[in-house]
This record gives sequence, C-alpha cells and structure tokens, in this order.
Amino acid sequence: MIRLEDFDLKNPRSIAIPMRFGGDQPNAFGVERASSHACAAGSLVGDTRRGGSCNFEQVTLIPHCNGTHTECVGHITDERISVLDRLRDPLSIAALVSVTPESASASKESYVVDLSPEDPLITRRSLESALSAFSYRLSAVTSLIVRTLPNGDSKRSREYSGAIPPFFTTEAMEFVVAAGIAHLLVDLPSIDRIYDEGKLSNHRIFWNLEQGSRTVSESTRIGSTVTELIYVPDEITDGIYLLNLQIAPWAADAAPSNPTIFDFRI
Repeated sequence: MIRLEDFDLKNPRSIAIPMRFGGDQPNAFGVERASSHACAAGSLVGDTRRGGSCNFEQVTLIPHCNGTHTECVGHITDERISVLDRLRDPLSIAALVSVTPESASASKESYVVDLSPEDPLITRRSLESALSAFSYRLSAVTSLIVRTLPNGDSKRSREYSGAIPPFFTTEAMEFVVAAGIAHLLVDLPSIDRIYDEGKLSNHRIFWNLEQGSRTVSESTRIGSTVTELIYVPDEITDGIYLLNLQIAPWAADAAPSNPTIFDFRI
C-alpha cells in the first residue's frame, strides 16, 4: 500500500512550462501568442515604469494552444462542462514513463484517419514495455505522465504547426483507459493527431464518448482529465510519483495548470 508519507513532500517539482508572455512559449496550430499589456484608463496606468502606482495587466491567451493546460470532457461536448467542477482528485499516484515514438510504417497499430508512413506513434506496445518496470505498484496508479523521446529543451517553446508531433494510436488509448488511468499528462499539443479531420477519436476513447458524439452519457468518464504541453526535464527519472494536479480556478473546459510531482521515498 502506498501512503502519503511515502513521498518527499518538501521538494515539489513542477512539470509545467512557465508562461512567459514576453518571451519564448509553445504554440499549437499557429494561433496568436499569449500576451499581456498594462491596463490604462485615462490617467490611470498599470505600469510603475510609466508612472503608475502598481502593475496590473490584461492577459490574453488560448489555454489549449499557448501552454500547459488541463482539460475535461467539455472540450468536445455541446454541454459546457467545467474542468473546475470535474477535477475532484487533484492528488493521485502517477507513473512517469519515457517512450520513443514508432513510425507508422514500422507499427501494426491503427488510428482513425489514414496515416502517413512517417507519422510518429505512441503505441500500446511502447507503453506496456515502459510500465512493466513498475508492474508491482501499478494497482495504486491512477495518473500517467508520458515523456516522449528525444526530450529536447526546445519543447518549452516549440511551434506545432508544421511537422506532425507524436500522438497515441487507438490501441494505446484503449490500453490507457483499460489500465484505469483517470488523468493523462503528455508533453504534446494533443493526444490525437494534430490534423485528424476534427475527429478527436482518442479524446472520445479516453472520456468514453461514442465516436462523433458531443453528448455525455452515464458511462462517460466525466471526472477524468487530459493535461497537454507539459515538460519533464531529463533529471526527473521514470518512476512512481505523487501528483498534485493544480489548475487555475477557471469555470471552463480547460484551464492553465501547474502539475507538480513529489518523489517516492522508497
């Protein structure tokens, strides 16, 4: 049995990408960069460098595309469902694994749309292999953190608008759900192929929605979340961690987040 005291709670380690409004930041789909500027109203200005008494800024961002964010099933439903309402277990036991994507031409696994031979796939085979090292503790794991290799620092500011980044196969996503994973965290802009004809099939598998459906049912995994655009530095080794899935208190389908992990002592 894994207990809270089994973790080093004095040394939290964030696996979020800091949002630097005036600097480098990741970007998906070529959307506008996240930005901020000092508010101004008449003689009132929110910038001490311009004579204001304090700094206060207006921030503009697209959580799904501009940085680390956590999303719920409301991402793909007509009903406006809030991640703030649905994330009920911000503390969980997580397995961190590193996987090397396989080219579609070398894999027998599938996806909902036709694949290009060079498409990089996160396969069921690679996940099973990576998780096998922790098989004796997996019964306690409800969150999965996936780090893709190679793990260059450029992930902190990569623009995902050209080459297809890695994504999960159908078999891999079915395996994640069957393993009882409630919270999936990835260093990618999407668990689906970034251009997939709008099908978002892996999102639907993960939340247990019928393909093409935008309506929840009694079987929908409504409390589960997907966190995208994380970054796990190389010095953090694969293993079992305590995950604190911290989100901004936004009543929206997605919110900026700061997933933080704590080392397992034993």
